[in-house]
Amino acid sequence: MTSRSPSLSREVTDAIARIGKVDVLVGIPSFNNERTIGHVVRAVVAGLARHFPDARAVLVNSDGGSTDRTREIVERTEVGNLAEILVDAVPSSATAKIITPYVGIPGKGSAFRTIFRIAAELDAKACCVLDSDLRSITPEWIELLLEPVVRHGFEFVAPLYARHRYDGTITNTIVYPLTRALYGRRVRQPIGGDFGFSGDLAARFLAFEDWDGPVAQYGIDIFMTTTALAEGRRVAQAFLGAKIHDPKDPGSDLGPMMVQVVSTLFSLMERHEKAWRGLSGSEAVPVFGFPYTVGLEPVPVKIDRLLAQYRQAAHDLPPIWEAFLSPGSLAAIRGAAHGPAVALGDEAWVQIIAEAATGFRRRALPPATLIRSLVPLYLGKVATFVAETEAGSAEEAEARLEEIALAYERGKGGLEALWGATH
Repeated sequence: MTSRSPSLSREVTDAIARIGKVDVLVGIPSFNNERTIGHVVRAVVAGLARHFPDARAVLVNSDGGSTDRTREIVERTEVGNLAEILVDAVPSSATAKIITPYVGIPGKGSAFRTIFRIAAELDAKACCVLDSDLRSITPEWIELLLEPVVRHGFEFVAPLYARHRYDGTITNTIVYPLTRALYGRRVRQPIGGDFGFSGDLAARFLAFEDWDGPVAQYGIDIFMTTTALAEGRRVAQAFLGAKIHDPKDPGSDLGPMMVQVVSTLFSLMERHEKAWRGLSGSEAVPVFGFPYTVGLEPVPVKIDRLLAQYRQAAHDLPPIWEAFLSPGSLAAIRGAAHGPAVALGDEAWVQIIAEAATGFRRRALPPATLIRSLVPLYLGKVATFVAETEAGSAEEAEARLEEIALAYERGKGGLEALWGATH
């Protein structure tokens, strides 16, 4: 392995030597997940037994220094009588387990990096990674994330979840439509958290050189998706139903996640400029699994707070925004703030994101400062979306998000012109 690869303990290298090579690897990052990780492990073992009974399989738990019983639970969890659970599936051998701490910056990306290293050492043909706090995972998730790689030649499988219209608003208003416009593929949940990928692509992820940046934390998901798209890999989606997790108000807990995700997205625009320049429009990505209607937990939105934060920023932050936003964008921000309700239009929003990306490229401000200054503008766009969709159906809300995505595609030429002007 290269010197950039994370170190492994003697215990782990001995386990790798005993196991040899594997067909499939399932990775689970964790940190103090004793309440949920046992369920995830049982679903993984049952899924491997049911859908890949003849495969040589390993489960890798990459832990961030849990102080609870997380690692102990992974080690001791038994799935029970497989004959009762799976009816007629009899795996040829038990799933091996590797439980290891990871090294590097605390975060999901560092945990994945160790998983990529172990996948490379074991010469895994197909891999998937799963969040450790899942309450809705079933054994079928293992099939849906791995089968496109194992049996159909796909190299990257992104999750497709049924989500409440106000869940994942960073994805809906920035990450999905910008990624779609840039790389021309409609991967609906590019930062979904649960992915399948080939062993070759895992080695490609491992070769990335900047593991001291945001990719080590929340930036890892968009890094993986963008790498697959920009390199022209065969990409699919897997419909997994609902992803049940604790709902979050779009107006809270945003800072670190938004900075890390969006800075990774903008940085990768620089890295992969040749892949997206000149592309127009977008095309659908194949979906494995049967999409169905799911009863979803409501996501509370305190719209008054969103509006207050937007209006306060519109008053206070123009001196910062002037470093990267045009007079036209500043005027649109002011206009939206002064109406009876915030109404930040699609074209204005797309222009703001394009100017932010190019301002990030020319280092108009420190990267984290620039992206943090976008947070209240993002909240204004979310408030606009909520006002437009709260009285309608879920299907109407998704149609509205499609309009936003198409606005990004129409604005691609303007983005390229701005980008070219920064050379």
